[in-house]
Formats: sequence, C-alpha cells, structure tokens
Amino acid sequence: MTKLQKKVLFFVAGVLSFACALAIAAALGIQLWVKGTVLCKTGAQLVNATGDELQKFMGEIQYGLFYGERVKHCGLGGRPITFSFFPDLLNAIPASIHVSVVIFTTSLIVFALVGTGFFMFNAFGNPYEALHGPVGLYLWCFVSCSCGCLVLILFSSEVKMHNLSENIANYKEGGFVFKTETEHFEKSFWIVLVCTLVHFSNMFLIRLAGFDFPFSKSKELDTSSGAIDLMY
Repeated sequence: MTKLQKKVLFFVAGVLSFACALAIAAALGIQLWVKGTVLCKTGAQLVNATGDELQKFMGEIQYGLFYGERVKHCGLGGRPITFSFFPDLLNAIPASIHVSVVIFTTSLIVFALVGTGFFMFNAFGNPYEALHGPVGLYLWCFVSCSCGCLVLILFSSEVKMHNLSENIANYKEGGFVFKTETEHFEKSFWIVLVCTLVHFSNMFLIRLAGFDFPFSKSKELDTSSGAIDLMY
C-alpha cells in the first residue's frame, strides 16, 4: 500500500473516531436510553381491570443516565413526573453500576478524542515506532472498544437484571405498586453500540494499511543506533 493510501485510511479512521466522540457526547446528555410502559398494578386490581381496560392503567417511562420522565396512569388520567438520578434515585438503583456506566461513557468520549489525535498525527505528521505509531493506534482503539463494551454490558445488566425501570416507577409510591410491562433500549444505547463497532473496525483499517497487530510476531530491536526510525 502506498504512503498516500495509508494517510487516507488513517484520515478516514480519525474522522470516524471524532464523529463517535461527538455522537456519544450527545447521547450522554439526553434521556433516550430506555423507553417502556409501566402498569399500575394496584389500580388495576382494585377495579379488576382486564383486556382493553388495562390501557387506562398503563403509563410510560423513559430515561437516560442523568434524568428521565414518567407518566403515571392509575385510572384518573396521565400525570407526567420528571426525575433525576443524582441525587434523588441513588437509594433506589444500583448506584455503583450506574456511576460506573457514566464514568466509562465519559471515558469513551475522551479516548475517542485521543484516538482521533493519533490517527490525524499518523495521517499528516511523522510517526515513529513507538506509541505515536501503529502501536498507539491499536492501543487507543482497543481501549475505546473496551470502554464501549463495558458501558453496554453494565447498563444492560442494570436495566434487565436489576429491574431499573421498575425500581424507578415504584420509588416513593407508597401504597401503589407498578410493574414494568415493556421496555426497550433507545437511540443513545444503540449509538454507543455503533461507536464501539466503529472503534473495533478501525483496528482492521490499521491492519489494512499494512501494520500487523501488536504482539503478532516478535521483532528484534536494533539498539546499535540511537536514531528513531520513521515509519514512512
């Protein structure tokens, strides 16, 4: 592969990495991570509601990593309520997992920006056989991909295994009991998934440029010269 083709590949990978950083930053601040419906179980049991009558007791909930909104339906019409995770819901949710999701999502933005800088440096600068070269590109792609996977795994476990939506719906409800009927991940969650796949694919762009994966084979270092060998 020619020098120009390598620069084009690195430039494309850098643009993709920067786009991921912007997309994840936008996803971090909006409440489009989870959306679902919640049944007012207590109200439905009081009137023995069945079939279509249950729709009068079916509310909605949607939230992100910092705040959200729910609409309560207990047979008397909808009542919208906004809530925030910090500090209101820390006692009702697995706080350690939720804080970890926020931290890893923020780290993913930072690492994506650092990866962007490395790709652009390799495209327009004079990289050398160190962290400024292909090893650095592989490193930051791997770190970004790992952070994205952790965000997806932790948030999925928080929602599905720890019943996050149901805990939020029942927070300070007194005698009313709410049950989650449906829930699905929204745009922000899928943005993180797509960006994780982009960082993973960037590693193959580096390989396509002609640089082997790190530790794929041992190389003998020439210690006789103090000069730094340029990659290209």
